[in-house]
Amino acid sequence: MICLCSASESRAYLLEKFGIEFEQKSVDFNEDQIVTDVAKDFVYLASKGKLQAAEKRYGSDIPLLTADSVIATAEGEILRKPKNREDARRILSLQSGSCISIISSVHFKTKAFLFTNTSATHYHFAKFDVDDLEAYLESELWQGKAGGCMVEGFCKKYIKSVDGYESTAMGLQVEALLPWIEWVKQ
Repeated sequence: MICLCSASESRAYLLEKFGIEFEQKSVDFNEDQIVTDVAKDFVYLASKGKLQAAEKRYGSDIPLLTADSVIATAEGEILRKPKNREDARRILSLQSGSCISIISSVHFKTKAFLFTNTSATHYHFAKFDVDDLEAYLESELWQGKAGGCMVEGFCKKYIKSVDGYESTAMGLQVEALLPWIEWVKQ
């Protein structure tokens, strides 16, 4: 059994899908304290900060799993979680008809080892239909999502090409994590 230190429904879904037993407990970490314009550095530092907060709160008796994800535009701009509907519209408009990278970093710590991985999945999107985008904004499903993007939801029908794992894009690169979780079970 591991402790998923995240409130993310997508991460919980992925662990369930891959048959990994876990308990889910959120952890408080202020991502606003991270100062970097480099997406891979941001997610690494956020996941590491969450791990440190989880260690303080939950100890080290149970394996701890933390993760963070961001979206980066083709120009390298980090697209964080939208603050409101207008911010979501702006962020999603940057993705429409463009290439993006969804970058996720994971930290998995047991008493015996620390596994860290930062991975990216790259998407090329067709232009979003304006009416469809407005309906998505109205649904508020974009809330709490890096870049307001749901590759398993709204954005799925606009994907022209993809390079990488869908799990990475959903916030937890389970395929990279599985061997380490299996090792813990032994």
